Amino acid sequence: MRKLQNSELNRLTPEEFKETEKIPCTVVLDNVRSLNNIGSVFRTCDAFLVEEIYLCGITATPPHRDIHKTALGATETVKWQYFDETHTAVLNLKSQGYKIIAVEQVDESINLIDLEIDHNQKTALVFGHEINGVGENIVKIADACVEIPQHGTKHSLNISVCAGIVIWEVFKKYLKC
Repeated sequence: MRKLQNSELNRLTPEEFKETEKIPCTVVLDNVRSLNNIGSVFRTCDAFLVEEIYLCGITATPPHRDIHKTALGATETVKWQYFDETHTAVLNLKSQGYKIIAVEQVDESINLIDLEIDHNQKTALVFGHEINGVGENIVKIADACVEIPQHGTKHSLNISVCAGIVIWEVFKKYLKC
């Protein structure tokens, strides 16, 4: 066994990436404050062919040195839009036929393992603020809330880790369709 060189990975060029079919999924960042988390989400969205990111509220936008540090160029490949209010962004997605799934711990949350994805349905995944999570006003208008099962002493994951887990699961579910 040997480690592969970057030249052997057959990665898409930024131009090829832009032309590649994406999964019908948009990620919404609801007031995410950490620039490193924002950059990490961009990188994850690039890796799993997410169609677009909506940056909302206090969520910073590219170009920014600290976002770029973790995005490693993904801000140049993944489409994104900025909205002053997450509520406006989510209503925009709803009007386009997206199923809104907030990633949040609520009384009626769906275990991520049990989440079902209809390949004919566009999905928006909403990830929230590092401390306050997804805003209550967004939870109320979401079609569903999904929760990552956790079995340790902590009750939450870092938003970029959470996004990686959920986006990977959704990507796999779209591929099975």
